[in-house]
Amino acid sequence: MSQRITIDHRSAPSPRHPEKAHRPDNPIQRKPSWIRVKAPNHPVYHETRALMREANLVTVCEEAACPNIGECWSQRHATMMIMGEICTRACAFCNVTTGLPKALDEDEPRRVAEAVAKLGLKHVVITSVDRDDLADGGARHFANVIKAIRTASASTTIEILTPDFLRKPGALEVVVEARPDVFNHNIETVPRLYPTIRPGARYYQSLRLLDGVKRLDPSIFTKSGLMLGLGEEKMEVWQVMDDFRVADVDFLTLGQYLQPSVKHASVEKFVTPEEFDGYAAAARSKGFLQVSASPLTRSSYHADSDFAKLQAARNSRLKESP
Repeated sequence: MSQRITIDHRSAPSPRHPEKAHRPDNPIQRKPSWIRVKAPNHPVYHETRALMREANLVTVCEEAACPNIGECWSQRHATMMIMGEICTRACAFCNVTTGLPKALDEDEPRRVAEAVAKLGLKHVVITSVDRDDLADGGARHFANVIKAIRTASASTTIEILTPDFLRKPGALEVVVEARPDVFNHNIETVPRLYPTIRPGARYYQSLRLLDGVKRLDPSIFTKSGLMLGLGEEKMEVWQVMDDFRVADVDFLTLGQYLQPSVKHASVEKFVTPEEFDGYAAAARSKGFLQVSASPLTRSSYHADSDFAKLQAARNSRLKESP
């Protein structure tokens, strides 16, 4: 007698990237020796992870599959991702889940601030998913998180990594008014590759955002970065550097793009450490206060020590000014 098997599709997990499901597979290349990292196993790493779970917080370290998570979490450095773990964009490089996000958690600013105080952070990085579904893109939520951290841990310096707030008038003003110490927004790649790599964003909107921060409050450090290895040309990277300097961006980060899955954009090239050194030298010659360029560089990698260098570089430049 045959046996009928019933499958309950309601229990099946939702795909992480539904918009990429029908794309052709891009084979993942073997990483060169200079990119491989050890699996995290430090006791402090596990303590940091337990605190994030206890506080019900999301980190971009996990969601974006950052290769530096072992090193950073072992030093109690974690980049917290607010406004949920579901993004409204569908960038070809990103491993964060895409779809329709849930309503904002109004208690999240308090929990983030308590975690910052409990970890004893001197410097914290706060990022988010894109929230195109919100009227202000989540600007007010960013401001509330900044204010909550100031209350719970007044000595902690705050770096934010924001969306582009595309078609969200007044959003930038709300965030700048809360006065983060560093305002980071990543360009991600050269403008020619936006239609395929970052289709939901606009290159010049991102530039305007960074320029707008300086116009509203010149004392706030601005920061942006690119992933290399997506098919960009050297001259294109140099042009983006020049665009950044016109917008008075203080800090440039350059890192290697790593492909999260076969459905994501392929790695066109593994940029060598020597090539990163060349880009760094070019960037320094253009006048950035701080440059971080290496295969494993990410937006928040060594953010605490880099902030101290930023302050020192600005003070030195001010002393040199007539």
